[in-house]
Amino acid sequence: MTLLRNRLWLVTLTALIALFVVNWILQPNLVTPNVLKSNLTVFLPIVLVAIGQTYVVLGGDIDLSVGSVVALVNVVTVSVIAALGGGPGGVMLGMGAGLLTGALCGMVNGLLISGLRFQPIVTTFATGIIFGGLALLVLPTAGLPVPAEYWRTYGGYALGLPVVLWIFIGALIAIAIISRRAFFKHLSAAGGQRTAAFQTGLKVGQIRIMAYVLCGLFAAVAALCLTGETASGDPLMGRMLALSSISAVVLGGTALSGGSGSAFGSVLGALVLGMIGNVIFFAGLPFDYQTLIQGLITLLALAGGVLVSRR
Repeated sequence: MTLLRNRLWLVTLTALIALFVVNWILQPNLVTPNVLKSNLTVFLPIVLVAIGQTYVVLGGDIDLSVGSVVALVNVVTVSVIAALGGGPGGVMLGMGAGLLTGALCGMVNGLLISGLRFQPIVTTFATGIIFGGLALLVLPTAGLPVPAEYWRTYGGYALGLPVVLWIFIGALIAIAIISRRAFFKHLSAAGGQRTAAFQTGLKVGQIRIMAYVLCGLFAAVAALCLTGETASGDPLMGRMLALSSISAVVLGGTALSGGSGSAFGSVLGALVLGMIGNVIFFAGLPFDYQTLIQGLITLLALAGGVLVSRR
């Protein structure tokens, strides 16, 4: 059963291939470079947030605040860039400030949950409200633009490949590196058998905090990507990312109870969610029903994963 659970990502991969074929039929130009790049640009933020969410879930926790973290990082980044005049130095410092903001948000969540032993779902729901309020405090209204060099670079090419593809490749490399570290095994142990892990001498508290910091960092990178896509600041950005990331994590085969799964599976789950949206759109379904149908398809996919795991 453990082997089957660890191979649930194969079910997600099969679903992704099937959705890709259906999308290709509905959208014949799907495999052209420009369309593939456009799709990856849309899918990349949820992929990054899902990766970060995976490490929290593996540790037996959950993070409902990631959407608000994305919004806060976005407004901090654009505000710092604007305050420093918008030059190359200002852009770099703004991006650095955004990454630091994401890491600090993750640390706050980790300290509250691991240090003070608050309930993860309630705590991150509350901190999500706080982070969202801070985003509105930093930038009350949407529309503060970023320099043209920022979004042109993000939408451009490097060494013959789209920048968004390089970011995606970098995320996969990060997954591979983390999966080979002792931290990943310790995190899985802490999520699967927390008491036993503590008794063996693992620093469970520090491990859980680090998972939340990683989640915050990946959310921050997602926010920088969204900033490059929208070319402006928006304090209400990313409101649906928390639930979408959790769906992607479960679709990818990671158990919500913790201790089993992989970030690679979550990447596949995020891509499945994106392809579901594409299929619904190009099937010409009424806009009012798109969200409903997408939710039903996602629910069926989640139920299928649970049935396979039980079997």
